[in-house]
Amino acid sequence: MTRPIPFMLALALAAAAATGAQAAGADDPNIKLATSSGCMTCHQVEPGGKGPDGLAPIGPAWKDVSAKYKGQKGAADQLTHTVMTGSNPYDSHWKGKVSGLAMPPNAVAIKEAEAKQLVKWILSLDSAQKS
Repeated sequence: MTRPIPFMLALALAAAAATGAQAAGADDPNIKLATSSGCMTCHQVEPGGKGPDGLAPIGPAWKDVSAKYKGQKGAADQLTHTVMTGSNPYDSHWKGKVSGLAMPPNAVAIKEAEAKQLVKWILSLDSAQKS
């Protein structure tokens, strides 16, 4: 019996999310929140990993996000806004580094206070330190 492509893609994404959560420490409350909110479907903590089928990950690794925004005033508010409302596919500064074109709005998956908590944690990650 063959499975439909969307089903197989969902399985691959779920496996990738589980792997990313295990690598980062699945007992961390931030990882639990990110996993339950669906963030780990597209993102991982550590840079350099591959997404489904060996392609670049869908979204940037959070340590890469932390490094990019380190010391930038208003970064937490800007990123929280992006999490809640999504990003513009025509203005992607991650183009060529990830396979996804834009971040979808996530207001249905996570509360703004939780998004702020995750963004604060992401921005605190040190790219030189393993999770």
